[in-house]
Amino acid sequence: MGRLPKKDDTITAAVITGEHRFDVPGFQAAFRSMADVDAYPQDLDNFAADLGGVRDAYDVLVFYNFHRPAPDERTAAALESLGETSQGIVVLHHAILAFPEWPRWSEICGIDERTFGYHMNQRVPVHVADPAHPITVGLADWELPDETYTMTSADEASRILLTTDHALSMRTLAWTRQFGKSRVFCFQSGHDNAAYADPGFRTVLHRGIRWAAGRL
Repeated sequence: MGRLPKKDDTITAAVITGEHRFDVPGFQAAFRSMADVDAYPQDLDNFAADLGGVRDAYDVLVFYNFHRPAPDERTAAALESLGETSQGIVVLHHAILAFPEWPRWSEICGIDERTFGYHMNQRVPVHVADPAHPITVGLADWELPDETYTMTSADEASRILLTTDHALSMRTLAWTRQFGKSRVFCFQSGHDNAAYADPGFRTVLHRGIRWAAGRL
């Protein structure tokens, strides 16, 4: 079995990918800009297999996968333990669309109906809807280059942090919620390096990871 090195001032994060191509150097650069986050990229199959025996030791799980069928038995068993501990959950961009027919993932995301459309290469005006939350405190509205989704917005049990009035986007862009014992941060943004490199995007993602891990 492997061992997950941990320091008191470092957040360990499993960054879970699969079934969607992305700019690897650009994506990694966003995480490497977070001095207090030790990121472990891995596809969903490796996360579920957990050959190192460390899956439960991560402070936070960042999902960036796009699996469309319901999870197989082994993957479902790994994901069904979510919420049983205070391990944080971050659902980033297309991971909000994963497992569309699996009610448990809809509950984690806070969106029951996740049928969607998408529009690439948009200029998205981002509005800070909740300036009092630790993730958004001190932030000003800005414009983010990104892909948008047209789908149902987060439900009333979610705390809405960022919104947009873009005609080709869902209204809610970032929100938090509770799933069992886990803090959940959902962030609709993050398609490619135009978004990854954006200072506002990096700030929100970093704070979202820290908040989900209970460090903010």
